Amino acid sequence: MDQVKYRLFNPRLAPRRTKLEIPGWAGERAPRADGSQEYPWHCVPFSEGARYGIELFYPFDNELKVTTKNGRFVMEGDFGERPPDTDLQWPPFRNFGDKYYTFQILLDIKPKEGMAIRTEPHPRFYTDPTDTTPIAVPALLRRWWPMMFFIVFKSPAEGRTHIFRPGEPFAQIIVIPETADFDLVPMSDEEAAERELQSRRIHESRPRLSADTTWTSATNTVFDGTYRHILGAANQRTRQRTP
Repeated sequence: MDQVKYRLFNPRLAPRRTKLEIPGWAGERAPRADGSQEYPWHCVPFSEGARYGIELFYPFDNELKVTTKNGRFVMEGDFGERPPDTDLQWPPFRNFGDKYYTFQILLDIKPKEGMAIRTEPHPRFYTDPTDTTPIAVPALLRRWWPMMFFIVFKSPAEGRTHIFRPGEPFAQIIVIPETADFDLVPMSDEEAAERELQSRRIHESRPRLSADTTWTSATNTVFDGTYRHILGAANQRTRQRTP
C-alpha cells in the first residue's frame, strides 16, 4: 500500500481519508427499500468518488461567514489575536482579486514519486441544499513543492454566504498522477463492438442481477443493484488475483 505523508502547522486541520457522514452530509440511514427517501450515499459511484480523497477540517473555534454584498466581500469571524512568535498572515483569510478569497492553510502533502495533489470542493458541496459550503478551486501541486501555503476559494454569489464551521470539512485533496499522460482517441471498430456487447449483456442481465435489490424511492425514483453486484464481483476477482 502506498503512503501519502503530511506535515502541518495547525494539527486541528485533522487530515484524514474522506468518510461518508451518515447521518450527515451524505444523507440519513434510510434502507434501500420501497418508500424510502433516496440519499447520495445510495449511489455507489458517488460514494466511491466521495471517499477517494483526503478531507480537511476547519481548525478554528469560531465560525467564519463569507458573504458577497453589492459585489464586495464581507468576512465575519473572530480569530482573536495573532499567535505569538509567528509571522502568520492574520486573520488567515483575505481577498484574492474580486472573485476569490484565500485561506492560509500551511499544509504539506507528500505523495509518492510521479504523483501530485489536487484541491477540490469537499463532496458535501454537491449535497448541500443551503449553498453555504465553501467552494475550493481545483489546483494541482507537484510533489517537489514543499508546502501548500494557501488554498483558494470561489466567492459566493451575490447575497449568498459560505460558512466555515469548527470541526466541519471544508475542502478535499485527491492524489493523482502529476501529468495527464494520455491521448484522447476514438475506439477502434473492434473495441467499440466489444464495449457494445458488454453494454447489451449488462442490460439483458439487469432483471436477474437486481431481482432482490430493485426499489422505488419516496420520490418514485427506481433504483437497482446492478452496478453494485458487478462491482462486488470485480473486487472479488481482484482479491483472488492478489498474492
